[in-house]
Amino acid sequence: MKKKGQTLKPEWTILKLIQWTTSYFTSRQVENPRVAAEILLAHTLGIKRVDLYIQFDQPLSENELAGFKGLIKRRAQKEPVAYITGSKEFWSIDFKVTPDVLIPRPDTECLVETALEYLSGKPNSPPKKIFEPGTGSGAIIIALCSEHPEHTFFASDLSLKATETAKTNANKCNLKKTVRFFSGDWLAPLNHITGRFDLIISNPPYIPTDVIKTLQPEICEYEPRLALDGDKDGLSALRHLIMSAHSFLKPGGCLILEIGHDQKNHIKKIITDCGNYADIFFRKDYGGNYRVVQMNKK
Repeated sequence: MKKKGQTLKPEWTILKLIQWTTSYFTSRQVENPRVAAEILLAHTLGIKRVDLYIQFDQPLSENELAGFKGLIKRRAQKEPVAYITGSKEFWSIDFKVTPDVLIPRPDTECLVETALEYLSGKPNSPPKKIFEPGTGSGAIIIALCSEHPEHTFFASDLSLKATETAKTNANKCNLKKTVRFFSGDWLAPLNHITGRFDLIISNPPYIPTDVIKTLQPEICEYEPRLALDGDKDGLSALRHLIMSAHSFLKPGGCLILEIGHDQKNHIKKIITDCGNYADIFFRKDYGGNYRVVQMNKK
């Protein structure tokens, strides 16, 4: 019972918290403030985001409020939501992400789509060997494997911690025995694998070094530099893969790479100078930018 002179604290319901947090994030120039507020609150409560809408009047406990307050502070400091919650959806799969791996982007689904079109182009053909260097969270290779488990999949990353994260994601998807992960620098691990590959696919770093510091804090201050930095011209890793991958591909084998939105002409010249590929194809992402390049070994 309320005593004389006592002021009751207002109840922080789900709706009130979403409204307050959205306003606070807006004042701190946080991208997609309402979405961020809802994702972080759902994570705090251990429920799905959609469930917030049917529990708007539910008040939070003191422990829940304290936990949510901590997440708000982290996001206000521009830490990415995916690192705060430890997960990111890609290809309708919930992937574990850590600061050791690049956060999967929607545009990278164009890379997966391109590879799936290639894999589906020859029905009733023998199982193919597929390799992804620089796998990070494993999102690309696991997405492909989830669609075509009949093939043999390999993936690697220079970062041991990234490789472990990819293994964890494969285990979550019950693909532990279908994808073989190992650590190594780009194509170097292939020297220890017998036979050549039908497909090599990668989303390598392609941002010029000097450009990284101009990107939003969520990227330049939190995501791993190893997965972003494409050296001075942004083309170092792409150039290396194009100039080297043909040695590990079967005749007619395919190399598919994600590229920067303004790199099409540079990539085309590198491929031409290499002289080992034909059937070069560039694909646009959902924003209308050239994002994927596909080529076949002559």
